[in-house]
Amino acid sequence: MLPDAPARVASLDLIRGVAVLGILAINLAGFAGPSAATLSPNLPTPGSLADEAAFALNFVLFEGKMRALFSLLFGASMMLFLERTEAAGKNGELLQLRRLAWLVLFGALHFFLFWWGDILFIYAVAGVIALMMRELAPKTLLTVALVIFAGWHLSGAALSYPDVAAEEHVRLGIATPSQLEEQAEFSRQLADHAAHELAEYRSGFAAQIVAKLSERPFQLLQSTYLSIGETLPLMLLGMVLYASGFFTGRWQGWHLKIAAAVGTAAGLAATLTALAWLWPRHFPPQAMTAALLYWMAVPHLLMATGYAALLVLAAPRLARTRLGGRLIAAGRMAFSNYLGTSVVMTAIFYGWGLGLVGTMGHAAQLPFLLLGWALMLAWSKPWLAHFRQGPLEWLWRSLTEGRKLPIRR
Repeated sequence: MLPDAPARVASLDLIRGVAVLGILAINLAGFAGPSAATLSPNLPTPGSLADEAAFALNFVLFEGKMRALFSLLFGASMMLFLERTEAAGKNGELLQLRRLAWLVLFGALHFFLFWWGDILFIYAVAGVIALMMRELAPKTLLTVALVIFAGWHLSGAALSYPDVAAEEHVRLGIATPSQLEEQAEFSRQLADHAAHELAEYRSGFAAQIVAKLSERPFQLLQSTYLSIGETLPLMLLGMVLYASGFFTGRWQGWHLKIAAAVGTAAGLAATLTALAWLWPRHFPPQAMTAALLYWMAVPHLLMATGYAALLVLAAPRLARTRLGGRLIAAGRMAFSNYLGTSVVMTAIFYGWGLGLVGTMGHAAQLPFLLLGWALMLAWSKPWLAHFRQGPLEWLWRSLTEGRKLPIRR
């Protein structure tokens, strides 16, 4: 999500275009059902084999990888923004802080007006912390990022283990009375929460806003607390990668090929191993929560890095193709596309729109994913043929600069 500039980095736009399409594949379950549906194809009700297969495919290819890509790109984008503004004689840090402050507002509006799964607010908070570390040497920044990343996820994995073990013991029929009671209470709470969410999402536009303001006004802060240990170190790693020339052609081709091969292969192997354990158990919620929050962190990072290296390698040729041109355009307008898909999908699924929420499993959501991809690829390039930026990119940059910037070409 970069502001327009005289010279853009095509690989960043290409990766961002792929990421904004890929993240819809994961977010769609959150639009189509309650939040529990993002954990398992069997929540809030049992799904079919086709639902499990669709969920498994997303788990392997997209889950966590697209979020990691976005976080890496956000860190790289911050460095590029500072580099450009300071080269123009402006106060880059001040402008970056203003940019992040406006992102807080965009994130809050996104959450309260449309969707519970906003990431913009979290990115803004993590971005402020990352900005304070920008003067650290790349090696120091890398060390800090890896320490935070490892510490957060190892501690989370350790703390979540008793719940996962209890869930497995219940399945095997060897649970203690306390484990049986805890798991039964967890299941009741999960079902009650899902029912409450569905009732809210089937209500009108104003009613949903009132419910969020009255029942969970601080959910964005809670979400930030739960994910800062992933988001912040990934942003720092993105800053390190940008400084090393990963996105800008300073890495030698064979270095990128090694990163692409090792990252993708190692991450895929670990992901398939996890899938081989989770799928026969029908994606149990305690295990899935722990996996998505903590256990799969390293495979997600490996595959995201592998994907990024593959796209950097492919960028020169792919950019000259019709598909590549449309992916790059979608990436240049990632901010507009990310928020735009929330508007479109909530209009399809929520009560103030077509009201389809809670009526279809993961397999039946595929046409809506293809619709979202088609819309992003269809409108981005024609828009940029007439305008310098996407509409929200232009608004964000104008607010940051404190003046109305030209938008027409």
